[in-house]
Amino acid sequence: MIKSFELAESNLSPNFIGSWMIDNSLCNELVVYFENNQGNLQQGAIGSHASIKLDVKNRMDLRISAKDIHLSKDKVFKMYFDNLFECYKDFSDKWPHLKKIASQLDIPSFNIGRYETGQHYQALHCEREGLGSLHRLFAFMTYLNNVEEGGTTYFDNYNLEIKPKTGLTLIWPAEWTHTHRGNKVIKGTKYMLTGHLCFAVDETQTNPQN
Repeated sequence: MIKSFELAESNLSPNFIGSWMIDNSLCNELVVYFENNQGNLQQGAIGSHASIKLDVKNRMDLRISAKDIHLSKDKVFKMYFDNLFECYKDFSDKWPHLKKIASQLDIPSFNIGRYETGQHYQALHCEREGLGSLHRLFAFMTYLNNVEEGGTTYFDNYNLEIKPKTGLTLIWPAEWTHTHRGNKVIKGTKYMLTGHLCFAVDETQTNPQN
C-alpha cells in the first residue's frame, strides 16, 4: 500500500506573490483612459478569442494591444510598464533563477477592468490552464483605486485575501498553485489593470529586461 510521506518542515513558506506600490497619479490616469474609451468596452470576455461568460467573469474590460503602448496617445501605458518592469526586476532579484530561464519576457494584450457593486470574477482559476496558455509565466495586476467594501482577491491555496488599494501591484506565478478569484464588490467600484508576463517568442513585443 502506498502511504504519504511527510518531509521535514521548512522555516521558509513563501507564496511567491510579489507586491509593490506604484504612483497614485498614474493609476488615476489609467482610470480616466478607461472611462474615455467607453465605445471599446466588452463585458464578460474570456481569453484571446473573447468568448462571453458572465457566469465566470462579470466585469467590463478595455483590451489594449501591446504594440499600441508606444503611441503618443497611449503614453500612460509606457509609464505604467516602466513601473511594472521595476517591480519585476525586484522580484527576479529575490528569485535569481528567473534570470536564467526568462532573461526577456513578452507582454501580449492586457486589460483594464471595472467591476460595479455586486460584480466579481466568480470562478476559481489560474493563468495557465492548458496548451494554449503554456507560454504564460506570471500574472500581474495593479489595483487602480480603493474599494469601499469587498472586491478582494482571494488565493485559496494560501488562504490569502488581498484588499484593493490604489497602486498596489501584484506579480504571481501562472501555475495551478496560485488559483484565485475576485470576491464580490459590496460597495463602490473596482478598477484594475491585469495581464501576463510570458516567455518571449517575438522580440517586437514589450520586453522587460532583468
